[in-house]
Amino acid sequence: MDTVAESNLPKPSEHERRYIRVLIFATFIAGLCSIIYELLIATTGAYFIGDSIRQFSLVIGFYMAAMGIGSFLSRLIPDENLLHTFIFIEILLGLIGGLSVPLLYFSFAFLDIFQLSVLALTSLIGLLIGMEIPFLSRLMSKHYSLKDNISNILSVDYFGALIATLLFPFLLLPFLGVFRSSLTFGLINMSIGFAVLYIFSDALKVHRKKILLTYNILAFSILLLTIIYAKTIMSSWTTHMYEDRVAYAHETPYQQIVVTKRRDDLRLFLNGNLQFSSVDEHRYHEALIHIPMSGCRCEHVLMLGGGDGLGARELLKYPHLKSITLVDLDPAITTLGKENPLIVTQNKASLLDPRVSIVNEDAFVFANKLDKKFDLIIVDLPDPNNTALARLYSREFYWLLQSALANKGRFVTQATSPYFAREAFWSIEKTLLSSGFENVLPYHVSVPSFGEWGFLMASQSPIVLDGIPEDISTRFLTDELIPLAQVFPKDIGRLSVKENTLDSPEVLQYYLSGWKHWR
Repeated sequence: MDTVAESNLPKPSEHERRYIRVLIFATFIAGLCSIIYELLIATTGAYFIGDSIRQFSLVIGFYMAAMGIGSFLSRLIPDENLLHTFIFIEILLGLIGGLSVPLLYFSFAFLDIFQLSVLALTSLIGLLIGMEIPFLSRLMSKHYSLKDNISNILSVDYFGALIATLLFPFLLLPFLGVFRSSLTFGLINMSIGFAVLYIFSDALKVHRKKILLTYNILAFSILLLTIIYAKTIMSSWTTHMYEDRVAYAHETPYQQIVVTKRRDDLRLFLNGNLQFSSVDEHRYHEALIHIPMSGCRCEHVLMLGGGDGLGARELLKYPHLKSITLVDLDPAITTLGKENPLIVTQNKASLLDPRVSIVNEDAFVFANKLDKKFDLIIVDLPDPNNTALARLYSREFYWLLQSALANKGRFVTQATSPYFAREAFWSIEKTLLSSGFENVLPYHVSVPSFGEWGFLMASQSPIVLDGIPEDISTRFLTDELIPLAQVFPKDIGRLSVKENTLDSPEVLQYYLSGWKHWR
């Protein structure tokens, strides 16, 4: 009987076809915005906490569960209240979804509940989105049979989701960033409320229509004003986050870059994490460069990371050096190293030297297609605080780099703190050994801004260090310090740990566990 009834549904009139078009538009926008909000929240969580896999897993899990609850609760709304409830939910969803990233920025800066804020916003948005599809299905049920209704709703919703996944990495992050993207899509979400209010005007009571229109205009105005003053808001947020004067701030598709300055102390931060302080960065970079260069006439060097140019500055002190191939994922960092007067002064214009070639590419992708040999490979990448970075400390990555080393060539990597992340440090050593390096030499130095910091050198040939050449100037490192740097006190000594692989990123868990206590 149901099949007969469904097949006898009257054909919609022109007026009703307008209703249907608006509802299909609403379905498309709902699918679009739902994925965008999910990606924005997870990406912001990964920016500030790291561990992107955990953040995306939590957001997806809570999001889907909340959508299920929202779908279940939608049955409690009677048909006579369905239309105005749907419009109200769209207004609320546009406002909360649009303000989701600004609220997370606020939470990170002023509250100590950032992870809780991520999950709360995820759940609330998921709950509202979960009510959308059942509402839209019920609103369209009078025009289509059940099978056609479900098919239409889900196909349009999924198509909207596809468009969202294409927009997010290729347009939104590169051109708007997460902050403005959330506000923009909040406004787009608001368009559903305006469209439904306009088309279904006759079906709403006058006082409800006025109330909903007022809410929609108010919410739209809040988002619009936040977009207009986004630069001022971000500037105030950045100033609050950093103790010193902010000299430069820029959000890229990969990270947030901030440079601060106070008197002689110039600092670079990526996603809020200190990368260097000009007061003591020479300790780190001299250890990273001059110890592996000791006893090695390296002419061709590959540097992965180090887009600030400070490592290149130390390498260029060697007159026999012929080339540096510097690979850094984010072009904004290498542009900063070449053009920002403060950074250029600090790196002594190293990235403008004709011996330096810059490649903006993922280090793993670059290593996978290497077809030339290098005398020295330096890995100066951020700590393995998420899965994307942990793979750059994996056995498989070291295999690729090992094959790019010239005969008697050397490899060195920064390897986080053997004091704060002891297990992670020794896991990297074990990973280098398991990747086939015959000789691995751990060493460490004290960098006041970071504490005790570790490095690992590796080679297929015996590693012989014969000091720093007399014509190489240093501020910290001496011949006497090199053997001392290889001595590890008991509390940071070698541990029994697992190697790090692509399939099992052990170093990530070791790193997060080690730093959790100190942060």
